[in-house]
Amino acid sequence: MPSVRLAPDAEAFYAAQSTFSDPGSLAPFYASLPDDPARLARTARDLVIHRLEGGRLGHVIPPDRLHNDAETRYTDGILRIITERNDAPLTQRREAGDRFVGVCRDFALLHCSFLRHAGIPARLRSGFADYFGPDGFHADHVVTQYWDSGRGWLFADPQLADPAVSDAWQVDFDPMDVPRDRFVVAGKAWQAIRTGEADPQTFGLHSPQEGPMFGEWFVAHDIRIDLAALNKVETLLWDTWGAGAGGSTEMTDAVRELYDGASLVVCDDVPFDAARKLFAENDGLRTPRTVLSLAPFNGRSAVTLR
Repeated sequence: MPSVRLAPDAEAFYAAQSTFSDPGSLAPFYASLPDDPARLARTARDLVIHRLEGGRLGHVIPPDRLHNDAETRYTDGILRIITERNDAPLTQRREAGDRFVGVCRDFALLHCSFLRHAGIPARLRSGFADYFGPDGFHADHVVTQYWDSGRGWLFADPQLADPAVSDAWQVDFDPMDVPRDRFVVAGKAWQAIRTGEADPQTFGLHSPQEGPMFGEWFVAHDIRIDLAALNKVETLLWDTWGAGAGGSTEMTDAVRELYDGASLVVCDDVPFDAARKLFAENDGLRTPRTVLSLAPFNGRSAVTLR
């Protein structure tokens, strides 16, 4: 199969660690890592337990871990928690009680960090998955997008890398090549809503803490998160800022027009230069140094990023 070329500037950008994905002083633990994307996805999967997985794994997650682990923004902090609980090589599967207690973003961030360490261009993508139920609902989700020299950019869902997990969700596709109609990037969801092809109430999140959240404003939030990640600012999913950040009451026609334009950039096949330019030049979309964190358990706070 002939190789597919990634532009050199994009390749260099996405193969290098970000402030968020850099393992820092924990880099020696990466010495044992393989260089195969699928094996790296399974490694990330076996180091993390999702906040909502305790029952499935027969494990009662301590409240302090449930509330606080996923507030860890940076990979070096995630690794520190993991290795303090069990300092075995990262390739050793952890028991549930030794794992980092996170959300989809944490599986994807670790996977992305591992891929970049192996020299494989990778980035986080924010959007909506239809495979976490209920039928017809697209749940807020984050996956990894990595470069395959034979096929180009592929979506991988490291949260599904354990066959027991993918079987539990009755997933019928390869988690290392998630179909683009099963995980819909935020910009594509926005376009479907704006053209009337999709119901905005079918895109969002059923939060155990805050109840259902969905609609245009939520998809706009995911566009900001996705654009930031495309620029290697891989924030927490509840970090918020910018145009429309105040919710549905702020979704004016002018704000909608802003996201109409942004949706053309944060799409399946991202124009690299346009994504960099949009993030650099638009104050309503660019991540500021200080964001408002709407932490599910710990409440609102202003957080200054590194």
